[in-house]
Amino acid sequence: MLLGEVLRLSAEYLAGKGVESARLDAELLLGRALGLSRLDLYLDHDRPLTPAERDAARELVGRRGEREPLAYVLGAWGFRRLTLKTDPRALVPRPETEMLVERCLELLAGVPEPRVLDVGTGSGAIALAVADEHPGARVTGLDRSRAALELARENAEATGIAIDLVEGDATEALPPGPWDLVVSNPPYVLPGEQLPPELAFEPRDALVAAGQTEAIASHARAVLAGPLVLEVHAERAEEAAALLRSFGYGAVRISPDLAGRERVVEGTWGR
Repeated sequence: MLLGEVLRLSAEYLAGKGVESARLDAELLLGRALGLSRLDLYLDHDRPLTPAERDAARELVGRRGEREPLAYVLGAWGFRRLTLKTDPRALVPRPETEMLVERCLELLAGVPEPRVLDVGTGSGAIALAVADEHPGARVTGLDRSRAALELARENAEATGIAIDLVEGDATEALPPGPWDLVVSNPPYVLPGEQLPPELAFEPRDALVAAGQTEAIASHARAVLAGPLVLEVHAERAEEAAALLRSFGYGAVRISPDLAGRERVVEGTWGR
């Protein structure tokens, strides 16, 4: 069977399984299975595949057809300037979270060596991106999941970016400050909310809201001397902003993500 035919059939299969970006996913999966770029897939579209190559492609495409997240199937995912290891130990880094990092970097501009705390660090995406793009930043990632911290540590080692990683439960307390900025992408999926099948593969504790945003905003007041920056549910930004005001935060602001949805909420404490 020729490569081009396998690519076509893979895209049709994924589309039949409800994958919206079926063609792109098929290209990325075959590229990973065969060690080819997307351009090479088309340059070599008339090349017959070996049985081993067909088996490798079938395995990856089959996993995606079961609606396993593309990032998990590929095993790596791009986040800002970084390529990070991805697997079910932590959430897949998402484009909207890149805007959370962007806002953090704007707030830290002009601060030479800020102390930054990333609460619920997961794969380490936020912590690593801030440390990568703000030279001099001293960044700590906090998570209660040892498995997630192991993944974050692997990503730190692979990227060569120095961050500290601490095990702890943000609903109980945050590490002693003062922190110049606290950032978090806490669980904000509403209980009972209908979700894409892919989310069933991601750690539920990192997805479903159970008072984590409120706890982080409350505990941060004891250790923070600067902004608290939160990623929130696109339909709950005003609610989150009101929460920060009720806790006494100043300069409360809502920022949109790349799709124009209200996604980032911030407020300043102690400054």
